[in-house]
Amino acid sequence: MDTNANEQQPKPEKKKLALNVVSSKEHKGFGAGAIDLSQVSPVIIDGGEAYIDVGAMHAKSKVEKGIKFSPEKENVPNGRQVWIVWVAVDRDERGSFYGGASACEMLIDTEARRGWKLLAEHVNRMDRALKRKFLLEELGDEDKAALRRLLQSHNYEWWDRSPEELKDQLA
Repeated sequence: MDTNANEQQPKPEKKKLALNVVSSKEHKGFGAGAIDLSQVSPVIIDGGEAYIDVGAMHAKSKVEKGIKFSPEKENVPNGRQVWIVWVAVDRDERGSFYGGASACEMLIDTEARRGWKLLAEHVNRMDRALKRKFLLEELGDEDKAALRRLLQSHNYEWWDRSPEELKDQLA
């Protein structure tokens, strides 16, 4: 009798499901139907200045680099308020426009290299922007003005074609 026949063969590893970032190209393979993030951009608002920082897609924006984040706000007593605004671009027969935008708060203490954010909230807010919702009422007046200036200067035609709800929330 062959003694090797009773030994268990190692099982091949199962393919793990992962979030697939899919471009606008047609995709029908494994992971089809995954969320398309090609039409959403992160905007950082810090100290009244708004700028696009694509590093925020992977929590590696300029303000997040080198920061150890905690889900407990009290761990960052000297943190300054920084916002990530997820902005989705949509298109219809008139052309492209800002179709969704949702703001998420963070606290950043650069000197102590500590920060606070709720990752689940950031994911949910990105999802709301992708679903063409506007959730900007938590922004202060200075932050709203900074975001409005950035969106207008980035592409005024997109701003002009955007829903009144966006313009009202940033008024």
